[in-house]
This record gives sequence, structure tokens and C-alpha cells, in this order.
Amino acid sequence: MRKVNLIVLALVAIYLLAAPLALGQGDKTGKAKGGNVEEQIKALQAEVVQAQLKGDISALEKFYADDAMIVHGDGTLSTKAQEIANLKSGSQKYESISVHEQKIHTYGDTAVVNSESSVIATTSGKPYNGKTCSTRVWVKQKGNWKVVAYQVTRVAPASK
Repeated sequence: MRKVNLIVLALVAIYLLAAPLALGQGDKTGKAKGGNVEEQIKALQAEVVQAQLKGDISALEKFYADDAMIVHGDGTLSTKAQEIANLKSGSQKYESISVHEQKIHTYGDTAVVNSESSVIATTSGKPYNGKTCSTRVWVKQKGNWKVVAYQVTRVAPASK
């Protein structure tokens, strides 16, 4: 009888620990409080692209976590502060960003977005016109989605 009581107690404990986690993750469609997480991230991605194109520093200040790390297609590494300074100075300027494909994967309070885009930009006076693959990692912090990591890889033109 004592063994049965221990098993029941263990099952109740597991339920009590797992139930809040399951409830916080939403249902199987990805729905969470405030709507579908994938839809939220898709909208935020579009806002970030528009902010990059417009050089909207206040939007990037809002979307990027203070400790965000950015790796550009030319291999340069920058922080949120450096990214904003580069946009302010005109060292980094986006003329066009056309997203062709975007996949969003959610993991609780984390979302990973993989994108393929065509980009026309200038970085430190060097023009770039071509395709890129990027990964942006969003984490929900204090109720707001923030970019904690962003990495871009330039795709080499197809050889003939």
C-alpha cells in the first residue's frame, strides 16, 4: 500500500509541475495569450525590416535587447549600440530588403526566424547587392519580444 501511495504522490507532483508549463505554452496551434506567437513574430520581423530601411533608430532600440549581438554578412560583429550608431552615421544603409522565404520556429518564449532575402545595402562605403540568408533569435523578456541575436550570411552568386 505504501508503494502505491508513493506512486500516486509522484504522479501528482509531476502533474503539478508540468501543468503550469503546458498552460503557458498555448495549444498545439501555437496560440498563446495575445494571439498566435508565429503571427506576432512575423509582424515584428516586418517591422524590423521597415525600421532598417527607414533607418528608424527608435524602432531598433525598442526591438533589440540591450545585449543583442549582430553578425553582418561581411563578418563584422556589432552590439545594439554599435548597430544604432552605424545607422545614425550612415555607415550602414539599406536601400532594399525583399524577403523571399521565412520560416519561424517557436520554443516557448523563444522564436528562431530563418529568412532568405535579396538586399541592396551599403556597409562602411562598400555596396552590396545580392541574396542573403539570416537567422534572427527573438526572446520574450518582461512581456516583450526582443532580438537577442541576428546573423546574416551573404549567398555567393551562382557560378555559370
